[in-house]
Amino acid sequence: MEYTISTLVENHAGVLARLAQLFSARGFNIVSLTVAETDDPTMSRMTIVVEGDEKVMEQVKKQLNKSIDVVKVYDLTGKNPLVRELCILKVKATPTHRSEIIEIVDIYHASIIDVSHQDVTIEATGETSKVLGIIKLLKPYGIKEIVRTGKVALARSLNI
Repeated sequence: MEYTISTLVENHAGVLARLAQLFSARGFNIVSLTVAETDDPTMSRMTIVVEGDEKVMEQVKKQLNKSIDVVKVYDLTGKNPLVRELCILKVKATPTHRSEIIEIVDIYHASIIDVSHQDVTIEATGETSKVLGIIKLLKPYGIKEIVRTGKVALARSLNI
């Protein structure tokens, strides 16, 4: 099963390496990992997506909570969190296919962020399924380069 954990950590050197080692030592493959400073420059938020079973994930959460660098651990698994991913794609765009590519970009509410005679560079943001969808549709045109951020996730507000 895939687990999504959002962790608030102290923002200083070595934290990422120590926490990644914690997952590695237990044989987990990190599917996605993003880290960035929060509104408080002394804190960073790590969004970690891993695969494993429930028993082992409970152990990992306990170990995360024991780490001196960790301020708070949020298990977002099964809680319908807000999840987004960023993808930048450079796609071959001949004059005959350029309008088709632009139509796909519009359908996915993505943006063209750079254009040349040979290609267009596209920024797509959204749930992973949206990112995978636009990649699949653009693949036949020839994807020259691709970069993805991995998932970022945040719990939904409870005030409905």
